[in-house]
Amino acid sequence: QVQLVESGGGLVQAGGSLRLSCAASGRTFSSYGMGWFRRAPGKEREFVAAINWSGTSTYYEDSVKGRFTISRDNAKNTLYPQMSSLKPEDTAVYYCARRRVSAALGFQTNTNEYDYWGQGTQVTVSS
Repeated sequence: QVQLVESGGGLVQAGGSLRLSCAASGRTFSSYGMGWFRRAPGKEREFVAAINWSGTSTYYEDSVKGRFTISRDNAKNTLYPQMSSLKPEDTAVYYCARRRVSAALGFQTNTNEYDYWGQGTQVTVSS
């Protein structure tokens, strides 16, 4: 069983930054790509970014390109989503998730391609 535990959310002013963490249990973290999603109030969960299993390749949704980065430390079993130049419309609960298939090529934005999810961490950006 894999557990993903997120931390680092909070309240920040527009233009500010936050670094989230997603700690994974188990010994297979380094074999799987990871995704980062968010759910804003009243909206569906949406894709934000993804990183491949080795951390050498990333992919971002257009609205966060240049502002958000995703990285990982496989030795620490931890994913690090980082957000800067935050906007009020970035307010959401943020989730990390593990790809369903190990060592998969390419990136997936569909939630169905991810099998384990963190509990989510709230990020609120004030104007």
